[in-house]
Amino acid sequence: MSAPSDLAELSSLSAQLEELCGRVAAIATRYQGTPDSAVSVDLFEAERALISAGRVLRRALTSLGELAG
Repeated sequence: MSAPSDLAELSSLSAQLEELCGRVAAIATRYQGTPDSAVSVDLFEAERALISAGRVLRRALTSLGELAG
């Protein structure tokens, strides 16, 4: 295992998750208040799941960073 390369990869994934959250939220916002607002509800739920995944990933990054010293 290579902690520095894993840290770099996880950091990149974390940034990608943040970008995905923003993109999903932007689409969800477009559907708010429309006849297709159910799409918005589902997309905001997906956004919350991505945010939660990001938190878990950041915790893992912190733990791995502490192990790497």
